[in-house]
This record gives sequence, C-alpha cells and structure tokens, in this order.
Amino acid sequence: MSNNNYLSIYAKSFNWAGFFLPKKIYLKCSNLYDFCRTVDNIADEEGEIQSKKSKFLAFKNSFHNKNFSDPIIKNMWSLIEDYEISKKIVDDLFDGVESDLKNKLEINSKKDLFIYSYRVAGTVGLMMAKILNIKDKNSLKSAIDLGIAMQLTNISRDIIEDSKRNRFYISHNFDSIKETLEIADLFYESSFASIKKIPLSFRFSILVARRIYRKIGHNILSKKTIENYNNSGKIFVTNIEKIIQTFLSLYDFMSYPAYALVTLTCLIVIARSILPSFLNRSFSISRTFSSPFLPISLFSAIFSSNSSSDNSVTLFLSFDIESILFSQ
Repeated sequence: MSNNNYLSIYAKSFNWAGFFLPKKIYLKCSNLYDFCRTVDNIADEEGEIQSKKSKFLAFKNSFHNKNFSDPIIKNMWSLIEDYEISKKIVDDLFDGVESDLKNKLEINSKKDLFIYSYRVAGTVGLMMAKILNIKDKNSLKSAIDLGIAMQLTNISRDIIEDSKRNRFYISHNFDSIKETLEIADLFYESSFASIKKIPLSFRFSILVARRIYRKIGHNILSKKTIENYNNSGKIFVTNIEKIIQTFLSLYDFMSYPAYALVTLTCLIVIARSILPSFLNRSFSISRTFSSPFLPISLFSAIFSSNSSSDNSVTLFLSFDIESILFSQ
C-alpha cells in the first residue's frame, strides 16, 4: 500500500465497508483507490486548466511507460498483472477524468451522463471486481452498475462544489437531483442481483458499501427542497447511520441462500469491533427515505432491457462491453 492511503482519508464510507474484507484484499483495494484518487486529484486541484492538463498527461505517460519509481504506478501495474485487469479499463478511467479538464464542462443528455459515470466510476467497480476474483460476466456488469450508481450519488451531492469548478453534470434544481437519484436507485437494484456470485468472504463488504452509499442519496432526498439542499453543506452518512446500514446489510446477506453461521459471525464481529467505540457518543438518526424507481421504459433508448439471464442494467454505450470485460 502506498504511504498516502487515500482510502482512509477521502473515502470513509468505502473504508468502513473495507473493514469486512480480508486484510490482504483490503490493501489491494487501497492500492487501487490510491491510483484512482491520484488521477482524480489532478483534475480537482486548484490551478490553470493547461497546467493540470500537462500534469495529467505526464502521469498518464508515466503509467503507460511503467515508471515504477512512482509507488502508486508500480502498485497499479502489480494489480493489472496479478488480477488480469484490462488496460482498456484504465484508459477509460483516464478518458473520464480528462473530460473534466476543460474551462467549462456541461453534460446535456442522460446517455452522456451515464458514459461519464461509467468512465470515472464504473471502471473502478469493474477493477475492484477483478481484485475480488469475480469471473461471472453478469456479476462484472453489475460491478459497473454499482460504480455508476455511486457516481450518480456523488454528482447529486456535489452540485455546488462542482459548479465552483465550472462543471455542470445535472441541473441545479431539486427535480433534477431527485430524478438522478431515482436513476441511481435503478443501478443500485441492478447491482444487487449478481452480488450472490461474489466469493462469500468478500460479499458482505460489498453489501455494506452499497447500503451506506445509497443512504447518502436518501439523506439528500430528505432535504425536500433546493433551499434546504443548498444550506446543508456536504451531505454524508453519520457513524450511527453506518452502523444501522451495516446491520441492514445482514438482512441483504440472508436474502441469499441461508448463511446462518456466517451471519451470526458477522453480528459478533460488528458487536465486538465497531459498537464499543460509539457507545459513549450521542448521535442523531436521520429518517430513512425510500425513493420510488423510475419506470425502466424511460431508458429503452439508452439501456438494453433486463432479462432473466442478465440482471445488470447493461449500458448501451459506444464500445463493446464484452471486449472490456474480458480483454487484456
């Protein structure tokens, strides 16, 4: 793992879920996040666009040239080789971040929004799935769906922050936020179907991450008006909400074939390792908000419809999804 350990600094929800991964796999996931965060930070840092473009291109070239003097690049190449991650996926990530390197970015269609979300986050979900030794094609597609769902949640949460960088992914009104989060819910639901094919020792962590990140969207929707949203600051999930969502993830876990002993073990781990550190604190519990799903027919021009043999919301994008899933 790199000395930065960006996972524990920038991604507290993911870091929480990572508690339930085997340590070795957590470190691998941390290395992946370090790489993705390093790329993203170049686009998000203060400075002139041209200067950031130059820095981005230098890092991209260092990656392609295997500059192992940079530990983040070295660790990423180790992941690529150990887990057979296609370099096409990494290039898609680069393309997504590079699209942010403009004086003004404005996305005007849902399809463009989904393509962007795939590139900056669906790719991360797919690479994470590779690290978790997921082989099933539909499960890999569902990993993309989960990444897109989380990115749509980020976009809905960060409208004000993004506008300061002259980035406009969706309109700054509550109807647009609500619609985007309803679409995100479709992706969250789609991702759930294939989680049962994730190796058992990794499954609970993914369920926790999915629940906690979805809760961010519910907390956004609980603001109800754009005025409340604008005055809320950064919307997040509190520690007590994370505990609640973790326990709800046990329900998700048990909805698959009965794993009573494993579930009991998870309960013991949570009770002994997480709860004591919070017992002496006071928390306020936000009301859980369940948003309705948009009819799938609204996306008939953008998505292929679900079938019994493929539970993922397969993106109708400009590339061959099969080549991304299985190419090297």
